[in-house]
Amino acid sequence: MPDFLLPDLGEGLTEAAILNWHVGVGDTVAVDQVVVEVETAKASVEVPVPFAGVVSALHGEPGQLLPVGSPLLSVGGFAEPGVTTSAGSGNVLIGYGTAPTTRRKRVRRVETPAPKTKTPGVISPFVRKLASDNGIDLTKVTPTGADGIIRRADVEAMLRKKPAANGKRIPLTGVRKAVADKLTTSRREIPEATVWVDVDASELVAARVALNARSDRPVSLLGLIARFAVAGLKKYPELNSRVEGDEIVLLDEIHLGFAAQTDRGLVVPVVRDAGDMSTRDLSAAIGDRAKTARDGKLAPADLTGGTFTVNNYGVFGVDGSAAIINHPEAAILGIGRIIDRPWVVDGTLGVRKVCELTLAFDHRVCDGGTAGGFLRFVADCVESPVTALGDL
Repeated sequence: MPDFLLPDLGEGLTEAAILNWHVGVGDTVAVDQVVVEVETAKASVEVPVPFAGVVSALHGEPGQLLPVGSPLLSVGGFAEPGVTTSAGSGNVLIGYGTAPTTRRKRVRRVETPAPKTKTPGVISPFVRKLASDNGIDLTKVTPTGADGIIRRADVEAMLRKKPAANGKRIPLTGVRKAVADKLTTSRREIPEATVWVDVDASELVAARVALNARSDRPVSLLGLIARFAVAGLKKYPELNSRVEGDEIVLLDEIHLGFAAQTDRGLVVPVVRDAGDMSTRDLSAAIGDRAKTARDGKLAPADLTGGTFTVNNYGVFGVDGSAAIINHPEAAILGIGRIIDRPWVVDGTLGVRKVCELTLAFDHRVCDGGTAGGFLRFVADCVESPVTALGDL
């Protein structure tokens, strides 16, 4: 029987966690039928099988982390004995087809009896690591897998029996692990500096109302500020860059990322070629990708390739934040909540709608003068949006 191995999901991904199976042992499957949904560090992906036949084994359980190239499921009764299929399915994953294979004889595997030893049977390195990280002695774990193999569920059963030193343990996997790794890399590699400014956003709020009054394509406040940020990047291209070795690479295109909170954690969808979009087009693209992110339908390519990120943490009711740069980008613009505050206008104290803008930047790509110039440009656009839009 052939083993269907977890395919290369692209974008440098090396592992995936099983979310749920769409088939069970004994089910009949067709070529390119979706059999499992997995979660990578980028997104959830539905995986089709390149074989037809009867499912004889599932090599993982929901929540289990598998490396690329490890057995995913086995299919029997798919072809005459002794041969393999002569062509790939062409559609293992969208954008990642199976390569055609030459017709060849199948080599029968001869099972060698396991030596009698006191060492527990652990095939998966992830199961071994899970046990090691949590101080579980594998010799005391009762195996439930075939031939005495210790499965992830066996280790987790021991964890449930073990008193938790600091409360509930939540494994870092999938999207959350990817975010944790990227943020750790950012803090470790980027010499980050932060500048911020309070701005009078009263005219911005009024401009949005006016823009949406006679249009069926509404513009969001985030869409407006994102458009100003894109204009600022054209004036200060050092912030639309990245460091590669001993070089600063100024990027030609502006691919705008924006932070989006979902049930599976924080993700950063990317609007490609944002520098070529109108205000309405950019706002619509942000809205569409935010909905797709919340629905869990973003493809891995939708979450990569950003050159600059905006983060609207004001939706959480906070004024400011020391945002972490989305490595390997050079800067991130944070937007706080818009709230009524005392504000002096032309020497007179009044109540205005005030917002705090924060820019965290890689000090290797520019100094404070450039960062301050960019932030001041965006702030001026927020305070005088009609004038700014007229020049864009």
